[in-house]
Amino acid sequence: MFPSIPVVGGLFNKGHKVKGTVVLMGKNVLDFNEITATASGGLGGAIGGAFGAVTGILGSAVDGATAIFSKNISLQLISATKTDGHGNGKVGQQTFLQKHLPTLPNLGAAQDAFDIFFEWDDDFGIPGAFYIKNFMQVEFFLVSVTLEDIPNQGSIHFDCNSWIYNAKNYKNDRIFFVNQTYLPSQTPPALVKYREEELQNLRGDGKGERKEWDRIYDYDVYNDLGNPDAGAKSARPILGGSSTHPYPRRGRTGRKATRKDPKSETPSSSVYVPRDENFGHLKSSDFLTYGIKSISQALLPTFTATLFTEFNSFDEVRNLYEGGIRLPTDVFSKISPLPVLKEILRTDGEQVLKYPPPKVISVSKSAWTTDEEFGREMLAGVNPCVIRRLQEFPPQSTLDTAVYGDQHSTITKEHLEVNLEGLTFEQALSGQRLFILDYHDAFIPYLRKINEFAKSYATRTILFLKDDGTLKPLAIELSLPHPDGDQFGANSKVILPAKEGVESTIWLLAKAYVVVNDSCYHQLMSHWLNTHAAMEPFIIATNRHLSVLHPIYKLLYPHYRDTMNINALARSSLINAEGIIERSFLPGPYSVEISSAVYKNWVFPDQALPADLIKRGLAVEDSSSPHGLRLVIEDYPYAVDGLEIWDAIKTWVRDYVSLYYPTNEAVQKDSELQAWWKDVVEKGHADLKDKPWWPKLQTVDELIQSSSTIIWIGSALHAAVNFGQYPYGGYILNRPTLSRRLIPEKGTPEYDELGTNPQKAYLRTITAKSEALVDLSVIEILSRHASDEIYLGQRDNPNWTSDTRALQAFKKFGTTLAEIEQNITRRNNDPSQRNRTGPVELPYTLLLPTSKEGLTFRGIPNSISI
Repeated sequence: MFPSIPVVGGLFNKGHKVKGTVVLMGKNVLDFNEITATASGGLGGAIGGAFGAVTGILGSAVDGATAIFSKNISLQLISATKTDGHGNGKVGQQTFLQKHLPTLPNLGAAQDAFDIFFEWDDDFGIPGAFYIKNFMQVEFFLVSVTLEDIPNQGSIHFDCNSWIYNAKNYKNDRIFFVNQTYLPSQTPPALVKYREEELQNLRGDGKGERKEWDRIYDYDVYNDLGNPDAGAKSARPILGGSSTHPYPRRGRTGRKATRKDPKSETPSSSVYVPRDENFGHLKSSDFLTYGIKSISQALLPTFTATLFTEFNSFDEVRNLYEGGIRLPTDVFSKISPLPVLKEILRTDGEQVLKYPPPKVISVSKSAWTTDEEFGREMLAGVNPCVIRRLQEFPPQSTLDTAVYGDQHSTITKEHLEVNLEGLTFEQALSGQRLFILDYHDAFIPYLRKINEFAKSYATRTILFLKDDGTLKPLAIELSLPHPDGDQFGANSKVILPAKEGVESTIWLLAKAYVVVNDSCYHQLMSHWLNTHAAMEPFIIATNRHLSVLHPIYKLLYPHYRDTMNINALARSSLINAEGIIERSFLPGPYSVEISSAVYKNWVFPDQALPADLIKRGLAVEDSSSPHGLRLVIEDYPYAVDGLEIWDAIKTWVRDYVSLYYPTNEAVQKDSELQAWWKDVVEKGHADLKDKPWWPKLQTVDELIQSSSTIIWIGSALHAAVNFGQYPYGGYILNRPTLSRRLIPEKGTPEYDELGTNPQKAYLRTITAKSEALVDLSVIEILSRHASDEIYLGQRDNPNWTSDTRALQAFKKFGTTLAEIEQNITRRNNDPSQRNRTGPVELPYTLLLPTSKEGLTFRGIPNSISI
């Protein structure tokens, strides 16, 4: 029986007119994803043209809108309780929109509402779905449909949020379901066929090139990062589908193959994603995200060609935020027509480029150079999820000795004991006070090739936990490939802390090489691989196998918003061959390939924060401690705040899942759920499908843990590694992205410069001016929140479910998050917790759940949308 919906009006009648309200939005005039550079006007002309475009249908007069839509959009109700001769829900007669309702209360920005009246009688039963057809040539965005006065039912709501193109573009009519929640076995019999058919439509047949109006979700490998047709320099290995280069799958586009490599897909500036994954309507993040394309296509080549000078002093770097940098006339003329860049980069009309001051230097201009801040940013910086406890000494390598020889660390006890504040090495190790940031194995296999166009080291850093809870670096190991060949191991040197003379400059440079490793690992692994790329298979599988009626679809859907689209943009502008990442970060053309090597050791259950902390030796299970874990470093801001967020997420998921799955058997017998998980493992993460660590999804606990992990990745983990990029990295001295020379040898003029002009020596080593400006421009965009961001604990529509139990559990989740926000603020005001603010006096706010628009250094959006 179709579940009852609370009655708000209406009595049982034989014949009845059912009134409905349809809310929609017109095609976005600022749909940046469809703007491309033209031969005549270039990028600036394209953007300028879009900004000056006419708003179209919904901008016309009320009577005009009524006239157009009343003849061109039709709906047909589908019964959930009465069937036709084939056992399927009855389909009502075609009905068109009627009067435009311009003053309807609670309409969102740019939304329009229309009346519609359906003929109804008791032989039709209760509507559970509807078909919709668009007879116009232009698409529109369907927000919602509400039916009023259904006899004995009252109002019924349909939460739609989908683009509707001309009906001729679809093989099957577009269908939307009532805002109810059903496991597959509980679906009203009249709706079963419609539910199954819609999922089949979303899966497609895996053939042909996808069109912009398609809503088909399928998998493909990363075979579109390079362009073999443009020459060997632009070719890149295919990631995914091999043991050599494993990778998560991306959304399939079906674009034609390149001429030189039939396995590679031809790159395009306009990449297909299922239409409802595209950036929304009048969405301010369109404005921010399209800036990445602008930078890639206009700013990057312009800066590279013209800004070849060096920074000569730290003051000159700081002048980027205080006075600005004067641009050559030809450079300014190229970027000034770009409205999105004018906003982001804030040119002042006098050919001066000025960036906002990064928070890391808002209080002190030099505190970033201290050893305490260097260590603190491993716990409360933009990449706080790599440091681990030192558990074996000397640090070992896992690289194949037959290929790479002996890669074990050359750091000795004697190197460390001089700075252990009276402890012996054994006391510090057994007392769990030694930690390591180890990038040796990630970089050494690629370093010989990297150093053909750059100059850097693979690094290991060992740190000591002081009595005051802060971390002190003890030694930094800088390693190079052996000059006689990889099989001879590494050439390593150990740098110790120093405060005066040439040695202090060498120590500052050693820390810079560590940060270069960390910046690259952060951008390519912690940020791109572990959040963006790892999440996409879950999004694809969810849409292929979980109906919108399914409770787990409703649970996970908010955490998928816009992710496929930002990933497609990244493939065309950020991580592509000769794109922004390759030009601005140390590994250059090997950037994404390195992330493939790291993916070999990716483990889904370890993405959950408690498991991650335990694996890194930074927490132990302890039932008497908060969250069941005792932190080895008590003042670890990312872990302390993150565990509160994790527990809130998992409690919400447990409360929600338990409403629909009372037993393990219910999980096992859910056909859609089991097909979904099989798809995730065997297709989405196919290269790791045989790993024993995959949950089998046979119990309620496994479903709760897996769903919580997915939500954590898409929300809090991404927020922690994303929104601090500009506050910390916007000051390029603090987080350089590449290095251009090694530590000079004694007896050379470069070595003498370490003592006579240490600032200049530092600046000649790290990221050059042109790459720095591009890097700053990009990470400022990536660190911003859109005005219509939806944060953890929020939904874009209060009618996302009709289940009042689920709504109550979600309200409880929101209340918990508000309490966590107060807890974080209180901890940040506690002077005894030194790692909360550090020498730079920058409170750790990245995991505060809410935020305002802009560059705020806080806020956890529901999804990876930037």
